Amino acid sequence: MKVLKDAAVKGAHGDDLELTAKVRGIIADISDRGEVAVRELSETFDGWAPESFRLSTSQLDEIIDSVDPSTIADIEFAQSQIRNFAQVQRNSMLDVEVETLPGVILGHKHLPIGNVGCYVPGGRYPMVASAHMSVLTAKVAGVPRVVACTPPINGEIPAETISAMALAGADEIYLLGGIQAVAAMALGVLMDPVDMLVGPGNAFVAEAKRLLFGRVGIDLPAGPTETLLLTDDTVDAEICATDLLGQAEHGPSSPAILLTTSEALGKATIVEVDRQLETLRTADIASVAWRDHGRVIVCDDHDEMLMIANDIASEHVQVMTSDDQFFADNMTNYGALFLGPMTNVAYGDKVIGTNHTLPTQGAARYTGGLWVGKFLKTCTYQRVENAESSALIGEYCSRLCAIENFDGHQAQADIRVERYGVN
Repeated sequence: MKVLKDAAVKGAHGDDLELTAKVRGIIADISDRGEVAVRELSETFDGWAPESFRLSTSQLDEIIDSVDPSTIADIEFAQSQIRNFAQVQRNSMLDVEVETLPGVILGHKHLPIGNVGCYVPGGRYPMVASAHMSVLTAKVAGVPRVVACTPPINGEIPAETISAMALAGADEIYLLGGIQAVAAMALGVLMDPVDMLVGPGNAFVAEAKRLLFGRVGIDLPAGPTETLLLTDDTVDAEICATDLLGQAEHGPSSPAILLTTSEALGKATIVEVDRQLETLRTADIASVAWRDHGRVIVCDDHDEMLMIANDIASEHVQVMTSDDQFFADNMTNYGALFLGPMTNVAYGDKVIGTNHTLPTQGAARYTGGLWVGKFLKTCTYQRVENAESSALIGEYCSRLCAIENFDGHQAQADIRVERYGVN
């Protein structure tokens, strides 16, 4: 292994105690003062304090009508891809029921969460696609009530984002952003509370979701967007640089890493990144991410590249090699895998059909990303219809409870052995 470019900043993603304290204080204030606090925060941070934060049906119709029809068509195309794949995923999740002993019936059901709150970011990057990924996927899962929040942008309604929320099937849409939005959904301010929060956001939103976890469920712990390219001499520097910068522009702390078996490609990619940064409109952000968190590492072979990639456990892993299938068969730690030069992370982010809410900061070691299954609770049930089997299980249960000194548990078993056993 040879490092051609290393990250200038190391260990930049530790706990931020000042951020935590600030967010915790804001959540406590919203909990204490409710709508008053939410209104003050919205006016302070977004200059937005309408009579009602919730958009009415007539307002939604007017907003959708204001969007260019070709844009609506593009949104509908993206949503059809995401809906189709989410439906395939949902169809793969079957309820089960099995008789394990005579008259002993065990099973599970996949039950949708009752109320989900979806946050869609605004700011410099109004992430229209996040409406598809969260709202639409929840509705395919069968969630009966989906609440969606997004902030105004410079005092204006983000019409495309709102349209995407409505077209995805959101039951309630609020023009509200930041900590105040996720806290309002979780605490039941301005609306009935939700049971789960999903969707990306800035560091304040991510920390608010983390602190609210337990009171509500959340999709994933969120960190800066990450991308990792696995390459060899079958691909060129221009496409590598383009794909690295395409994710580095997310934020100044977004890691963009190239692993390659070709030292010549690694060196050429470094040069090409610098060239593209001269004209990239988001270079003010992407250049900082590349400077501080960009890495180029030359590996001895595909096996070493695989080992390092699994250790990094990146959110996005793009494979462009002479043997992409080797990585498809053997990669174990990643959020989403993009195989071959004819696909890329932007396809997954926006339109191809898979979900773009993915694990970061090494979480790919233990979880996948948001998908239809995240909105379902797999709940078991059991039924015993045979007296002999109840007594048989009861005898085992009684002895096992005794080992653990659970007298009350043992009594539950013993009474059934007595009633249903053979005298």
